[in-house]
Amino acid sequence: MLSNHLSDGIGMARVPWSQLPSSEEPEGLSNVDDELMAAARSLAGVGAPVESLDYEVIENYAYREQQAQKGKIWFTYTVMVKWFFALLIGIGTGLAAVFINLAVENFSGWKYTATFSIIQHTYFAGYLVYVLFNLALVFSSVFIVTHFAPAAAGSGIPEIKGYLNGVDTHGILLFRTLVGKIFGSIGSVGGGLALGKEGPLVHTGACIASLLGQGGSTKYHLNSKWLHMFESDRDRRDLVTCGCAAGVAAAFRAPVGGVLFALEEVTSWWRSHLMWRVFFTSAVVAVVVRSAMSWCKSGKCGHFGSGGFIIWDISDGQEDYSFQELLPMTIIGVIGGLLGALFNQLTLYITKWRRSYLHKKGSRVKIFEACLISVITSTISFGLPLLRKCSPCPDSEANPGIDCPRPPGMDGNFVNFFCSKDKEYNDLATIFFNTQDDAIRNLFSAKTFHEYSAQSLLTFLVMFYTLAVVTFGTAVPAGQFVPGIMIGSTYGRLVGMFVVKFYKKLNVEEGTYALLGAASFLGGSMRMTVSLCVIMVEITNNLKLLPLIMLVLLVSKAVGDFFNEGLYEVQARLRGIPLLESRPKQFMRNMTAKEACKSQQVVCFPRVVRVGELVSTLRNNQHNGFPVVDQGQNGETVVIGLILRSHLIVLLQSKVDFQSSPFPCGPRGVLNSHKLSDFVKPASSKGKSIEDIQLSEDDLLLYLDLAPFVNPSPYVVPEDMSLAKVYNMFRQLGLRHIFVVPRPSRVLGMITRKDLLLEENGSSATMELQSSSVRGQRYNEEMLRSRIHPESSILDSLLIQK
Repeated sequence: MLSNHLSDGIGMARVPWSQLPSSEEPEGLSNVDDELMAAARSLAGVGAPVESLDYEVIENYAYREQQAQKGKIWFTYTVMVKWFFALLIGIGTGLAAVFINLAVENFSGWKYTATFSIIQHTYFAGYLVYVLFNLALVFSSVFIVTHFAPAAAGSGIPEIKGYLNGVDTHGILLFRTLVGKIFGSIGSVGGGLALGKEGPLVHTGACIASLLGQGGSTKYHLNSKWLHMFESDRDRRDLVTCGCAAGVAAAFRAPVGGVLFALEEVTSWWRSHLMWRVFFTSAVVAVVVRSAMSWCKSGKCGHFGSGGFIIWDISDGQEDYSFQELLPMTIIGVIGGLLGALFNQLTLYITKWRRSYLHKKGSRVKIFEACLISVITSTISFGLPLLRKCSPCPDSEANPGIDCPRPPGMDGNFVNFFCSKDKEYNDLATIFFNTQDDAIRNLFSAKTFHEYSAQSLLTFLVMFYTLAVVTFGTAVPAGQFVPGIMIGSTYGRLVGMFVVKFYKKLNVEEGTYALLGAASFLGGSMRMTVSLCVIMVEITNNLKLLPLIMLVLLVSKAVGDFFNEGLYEVQARLRGIPLLESRPKQFMRNMTAKEACKSQQVVCFPRVVRVGELVSTLRNNQHNGFPVVDQGQNGETVVIGLILRSHLIVLLQSKVDFQSSPFPCGPRGVLNSHKLSDFVKPASSKGKSIEDIQLSEDDLLLYLDLAPFVNPSPYVVPEDMSLAKVYNMFRQLGLRHIFVVPRPSRVLGMITRKDLLLEENGSSATMELQSSSVRGQRYNEEMLRSRIHPESSILDSLLIQK
């Protein structure tokens, strides 16, 4: 019975629907991978190959034979392993986040403690210690990236988004990339650069998930055979999705926001049963992070304090708001959209220049650039507070919960820097001489009126905005979530100060406006809405501000979309990642599938092909998918399936299926000669190439029957289908190849919803759904009866209504 599956699959393809034009005609198959590779090379300016992933299930004879051998116990075991892997991803990502936060907080604490103790004697020596400390951390980060893990540079979110979109970029999920991401983030964030660790944590979670899916790392001898469960790209995609959500949950302590981030921002598809595993993974991360924080409260974590993990609790902030405040809040949204769009455009120009002129000169230039930016950033953050006058501390009796000035090396407000009196603080140093998490907490803090002057906030906004633009794109792990929050909270607090002065009778908190400013800048730059709204609510623990956050996000995204694309889309284009966006372009609605592939040449294989011809074809072109054709009953050429380049290379390397006869031999124990895992490309390598295959002269004269290894049911579209419809189907189904064929001549059947609602015994699950032909037939019968017996027709209609 199993042997009939192959013949049935090929037989279903032997219909006029699957006829392909002859290879002499220019129109035909759309080789999608070649278009992706050409686009990636032209955009990236390099020849690095970019290949699509096989998210579609290749239902060849080997797959069907293996599936038939598996019972219910196997599928139950598979489901249990998937949930167990979700648990491991959550634990691993949570522990990685704990390690990064502990290291950043302690390095920052040691740095500030040493600096503040030295400046009691001489400011110049304190400046040198501060600069050298930051320089050493940044140098370690850029050295790791340039010499050990080049794919760890940047945030990693554009690359992961491309992976989940179906683009295989080599190196982004390797073990060394994971190590480089973790230790590089510690150096770049702890070194005081205008970058964050939240984007790299998303990449870290994806790397952990991918490594679990492939059983570890073979190169570094960290491999376990019992973990080799998920060998298809589709299964690995599910694990990487869990890792992305876990990274956001660990970065912001926002488990629900992590799930929505994976749904809204990085994935091109979604399945309901995957939602449960992603949610479970995020919940595990939240438990791990909460346990780590509880353990560190006893003082066992050094300088790690309440600022270690992001949660800017402003639940004691503004209780209510009036309609008079909606106008300044809308203005905050407009400012966020403008500044976010400007940020995207400036980073685009600078990154293009950096890639075209600077980074081509080698690793030394990348190291020198990062170190120079580190020195400039340290000089600005140390020198600008010296130019500001100190302010007297708030009255301790009126404000008993305020510690002014705060002890050096600890988180909190009111930093005493270059002040002549003990009970004074420097408001600009309060922002600069803190970790980014603590600085944001200070800007969000409630009951701290007049803590910051408008001049200090404006100075910090201009300088930090400039530093963030220049720093983004250097060869270090770099996230833009927290820098964006710092930029937005600064101008948001400025607007809040204006509202406090203008509406004197309102109970307005400047920290509330700082939160809205942070949301507006992220919305204007990254163009996220739902996930960002939930993340902001979770990290501030204030549900009352939800309508206001929604307002500023909608306004800022609308303003930003008027000028350019989101930050991740811009960076993906710069990196040569050919993303398929959620909607097709407008001009695609006026194009057909035939017009899209009219300049291409179809490269087909017969069912039984000579090995020498096969090798020659693979060496002379770079196609990754080939239609396999055969002669029909009437002598016409029909498609019997699709075979991948990687599968052909496996067959050529094994040589076990070579035959001397040029005639089909049918399926003959495919699983006895091949395992299904033999056809899976390793996630951590590029796989075999045709140059690696060594064949003798006698081998080249033999034949190979491709029928048992083809996918007999590839996706097919008619030549006159609109390109927009093809685009939507290609993206939503996660395809790699689509056949474009002539208009069919006959229809074998029509699938409706009724045909898909079947029970296991084959009976219909519901009898209420009927095809249009049946309804039309009954309608005609009713019309005929009404003409002959009007009374019975009326009675029947009344009974139907009842």
